Amino acid sequence: MPETLERASAPYPTSPLAETPQARGDAITGDRYWSREFADREWEHMWKRIWHVGGRVSQLDEAGDFIVHNFKHESVMMVQQEDGSIRAFFNVCQHRGNRLVNVTEGGVAHSFTCPYHAWKWGIDGTLKDVQDPEDFAHGNPCGKLRLSELPCETWGGFVWYSFDRNAPPLSEYLAPIPDLMAHRDLDDWTRVVWRRLRVNTNWKFASDNFNEAYHIPAVHPQFMPIIDDHYSTTIFEMYPAGHNRMIEKFQPSSRYADAQQVKPLWADILREWEIDPADYEGRAQEGRIALQQARRRLAEERGLPHLAKFSDWELTDQFHHTLFPNVTLTGTPEGLHMFRTEPDGDDPNWSIFDYWYMVPTTDGDVATLYGMRPCEEAGFEDGEFSDYEANIAQGDFLSQDLSLAVTQQQGLRSMGFTDAYLANQETRVRRFHEVLNDYLDGRR
Repeated sequence: MPETLERASAPYPTSPLAETPQARGDAITGDRYWSREFADREWEHMWKRIWHVGGRVSQLDEAGDFIVHNFKHESVMMVQQEDGSIRAFFNVCQHRGNRLVNVTEGGVAHSFTCPYHAWKWGIDGTLKDVQDPEDFAHGNPCGKLRLSELPCETWGGFVWYSFDRNAPPLSEYLAPIPDLMAHRDLDDWTRVVWRRLRVNTNWKFASDNFNEAYHIPAVHPQFMPIIDDHYSTTIFEMYPAGHNRMIEKFQPSSRYADAQQVKPLWADILREWEIDPADYEGRAQEGRIALQQARRRLAEERGLPHLAKFSDWELTDQFHHTLFPNVTLTGTPEGLHMFRTEPDGDDPNWSIFDYWYMVPTTDGDVATLYGMRPCEEAGFEDGEFSDYEANIAQGDFLSQDLSLAVTQQQGLRSMGFTDAYLANQETRVRRFHEVLNDYLDGRR
């Protein structure tokens, strides 16, 4: 049996790389969120060295399909090759520096022709054709010049690239996250929500937010009947590369004085899986084990064969993997939420927040934040958070989080804020900032 599956048979598999939550105590000052000087240091010492999520492999069906990912002032094209591999290039012509393509997310091309002087580049990055090839001092440049290439790899159905040509292998950078997610065949999962929002907050808000559950009672009270956010029942892990994990049990929150009383939402979920809620009155949290057993027993007949690969805890509980610095993978038995937050241009007060939701392929519709949707690749949805907030239903967890991000960004400019005063369960927040400091100070 593979090592990953052996670990998964335990109640909560722990990676050998897991570290006891600890922090040096580096201050989290407000200028980290609004200072242009600090943002410039992040670009130079951190963003240019890490691996970035560029898109989904599913966007690339055949040779010439490409994804464009714009990050700050850079633009990167990830292009499927004739042999099925994927290569990444800076989206810039080597002639006079014009961008080759100006699309939001990608497209299909047999070659890339610069709109300025019509230089044509092959999908492998080789220059194919120029105007007046005889008029160059060193001879015809075709076949000699190449687009500037970047490291490019895939994992989990995501296409990754790095600005660092000496970047460590992606598997090394991500460790141990692929191991911990070995029971999900993410390469074959379908992205049914593909949304981008521009938000008036610094990109680090999301990394802070998803590294703790302390905010759930105040910001997401609707989850408390079914998600146990209390630190005493939550698993916290940290890993050497700066990634973290948090696992919350799927049961009524232990914060409730009457946590063992069955709330209506919990009762609905138990009934959905043929469990009588009355059997668990007075011991509501024990319904979690009954739910695991029911899902194990009924998964196949309900068209959910992917559940057969899950360990018991994965059949119910929710995990958050925060991948340093800016990607969060939140998993439930139904699917995987991906959150990616990036700087918006050169203003540290604004960021781009991407939300993708991926599910195992099924013939029927799937439940999402936006209602039932067909299990098919979603179209790209783009907009301002202010517009989204005005039109989305009340109680939407994205709106709840991001509205707080906007007001926190305002408060972080105050002279009255000098450092975060954190509870022990928020240790991963300070550790995130300390890993960032290590990059900025040259210790990583």
